[in-house]
Amino acid sequence: MTQDSEYKLLDSLFDELFPLCRSITGHGIEASMDIIGRYMPLTFDKVKSGTQVFDWVVPAQWNFRRARLWGPDGEVICDTNINNLHVVSYSEPVDKYLTLEELQPHLHSLPTLPDAIPYVTSYYQRTWGFCLKDKDRQALQQGRYRVLIESEFDPEGGVPFAQTLLEGQSQKEVLLSSYLCHPSLANNELSGPLVLLGLYNRIKQWPKRRFSYRFLLNPETIGSLCFLHKHYQSLAENLEAGLILTCMGGDVDSLRYKASRRGDSVFDQLARQLSDSDSLRFVEFTPLHGSDERQYCAPGFNLPVAQVSRSLNVTEVPYHTSMDDKDAMNMARIIQSIDEVERYLKLGEIAGNAVNQSPFGEPQLGKRNLYPNMNTLAHADKSSDSLVDGRTKLNAILTILSESDGTKAMVNIAQSLGLELASLESVIDELEQHRLIEFNTGEVL
Repeated sequence: MTQDSEYKLLDSLFDELFPLCRSITGHGIEASMDIIGRYMPLTFDKVKSGTQVFDWVVPAQWNFRRARLWGPDGEVICDTNINNLHVVSYSEPVDKYLTLEELQPHLHSLPTLPDAIPYVTSYYQRTWGFCLKDKDRQALQQGRYRVLIESEFDPEGGVPFAQTLLEGQSQKEVLLSSYLCHPSLANNELSGPLVLLGLYNRIKQWPKRRFSYRFLLNPETIGSLCFLHKHYQSLAENLEAGLILTCMGGDVDSLRYKASRRGDSVFDQLARQLSDSDSLRFVEFTPLHGSDERQYCAPGFNLPVAQVSRSLNVTEVPYHTSMDDKDAMNMARIIQSIDEVERYLKLGEIAGNAVNQSPFGEPQLGKRNLYPNMNTLAHADKSSDSLVDGRTKLNAILTILSESDGTKAMVNIAQSLGLELASLESVIDELEQHRLIEFNTGEVL
């Protein structure tokens, strides 16, 4: 797939997904997963409503059709067919007339952003409400208002999630996950799934995958908990690292990597090194802000799952408002995010521990054209390709072979050479081709 066709696919997919009224359960999120499933072979699962999932109980499924609010003169004030942010997510069904005083406690607006419709939810406490621009709210007149919210709660429903796996050379997995539960938000909703799909299409074309790659879509928080409820044991045994993809379309030059709570995975170490070269912004883990990495990194799981974003959408575009639309999200940055995450994952494939396959003394490099056969300074200088800062290829080869005893990550070997891991890619590839090193990625499939 060319970059132009990739752009067109993701752009049209955005237009198809944006109008759908998604929540943590219900027809909207399931329809959205079905749409993405046309381009990625997803397996669907659901944890039934009422199930105890750790400290949470899976809520009844919210099936929503439409919500409208009419003013005293019959004018339409809110209609989810125009903007589905107008309804408080998980609103119970309502069909009644109210005075303005009775209606006001059920209205939500932002006085500091008078032209924005806020996004408001109430998943675990039954209520109802409308969201509207504050300038429209301030213009409401006394009188009799008609409220109609068409929704229902299905106790036999549940929280859905969908996944697929690209198998690699080993059972060790890299988890790539994003959420799909916000209605009509761009950067804070659809950017993550679009990048996820882009990465799936890229990674399936790789000629070799050391790791297996699991792609997961779920509603935020409760969805990741439901996934952990069913699959934690497998993750605990096989997970090499994970990345939660969120807010990937902001107009910011570099990606932001929020480390796992452990902070010690090879992927965390690689991100720290990349941050030294300004190609990545690195921040330590915090539970205060974030996405599903907070669940994977909770003390009971403590899995090596980080978060990757471009813009967290708080200052550039107000968070959780109607201002987070397609005009505010740079689709070209989506492609750039796919490029950069793919590049990071490729480096992650060679960042771990390698084992010297000829460890009894130095292997004979000359017969493999890895060492100068004429032992003079002139020939040595000529035959050893330069790396960064005049450090030689030969020095890199000998250091890698010397340090590759299965206990030291390649990203740390690069650091000991004063090099970025990326500059060692060709050297590592040659050593693998000559079967002098092999990466220790666990049980081979």
